Amino acid sequence: MHEVSDLPLPGSGRTLERFERLAALARRDPVLARLAEGHADAVAIRAELGDTGPAGPDQRWGVWAAKPASVTARPDGGTWTLTGDRPWCSGAGSCTHALVTAAAPDGVRLFAVRNSAPWAVPLDGTWPAVGMAGSDSRTVRFTDAPARPVGGPGAYVGRPGFWHGGVGVAACWYGGATGVADLLLARAQGPHALAHLGAVDVLLSAARAVLREAAARIDAEPGADAEQLAVRVRCTVESAAAQVIDRVGRALGAGPLGHDGAHARRVSDLTVYLRQSHAEADLAHLGELLKEDPPAW
Repeated sequence: MHEVSDLPLPGSGRTLERFERLAALARRDPVLARLAEGHADAVAIRAELGDTGPAGPDQRWGVWAAKPASVTARPDGGTWTLTGDRPWCSGAGSCTHALVTAAAPDGVRLFAVRNSAPWAVPLDGTWPAVGMAGSDSRTVRFTDAPARPVGGPGAYVGRPGFWHGGVGVAACWYGGATGVADLLLARAQGPHALAHLGAVDVLLSAARAVLREAAARIDAEPGADAEQLAVRVRCTVESAAAQVIDRVGRALGAGPLGHDGAHARRVSDLTVYLRQSHAEADLAHLGELLKEDPPAW
């Protein structure tokens, strides 16, 4: 993952650079950004939780944390093994290592695992999607896979960096939306398309502004609770990106989706990527957080 090998860590004073580089990668290719963001998040998690396991330039990491109860961690003396099927493993066939959440006797833990047979096997036919097809997000079956604990029970989600990582995903959504908007910028003619272009600029400017504000706050207080900030940013960027997809389609019609393969793939990939959001559930959660801690407005 040479594209993100020297990416600044969240809270390092260069968080905006981190977000801008992820966004630039997503503007070029949302699939590549999805894989690179997972690797960069794994690097940050390992640094925050003090994992001193082997690291090298040839390693490609994923963070496979969906549905923790689907994988079980079993201790055996001073070692651990993981068993179970984990869906949504982006880079299932290309990642050399992964951070995997699993249900352990003392709670949900995070483990570092080498992604190699016979202990970890991607299952054919478990990612038939068109959108994000290149991310190879298959289900991986773990069978007594040797694993190294990274942090204690609850450490993965209990740190501010969990939310910093969520804002990094939003930066990729923003970058993907700018890639979709590029076609409209190049082709917009006449009042109808120009009105959509103006609206797209407003949407992307708002998304960029909240990402910049988030980066500044993360650098100013890297250890502070960032949950409300992250959920707000993600909801803002998701809404903007979804509207950009819609407005570009309404302005340019079906032609680019039917005859421009790169644009059609970008729209399809970003549409799937945005569904990492929990939509109205995230908005409801934001409302709960605001009741507990009223917003500045």
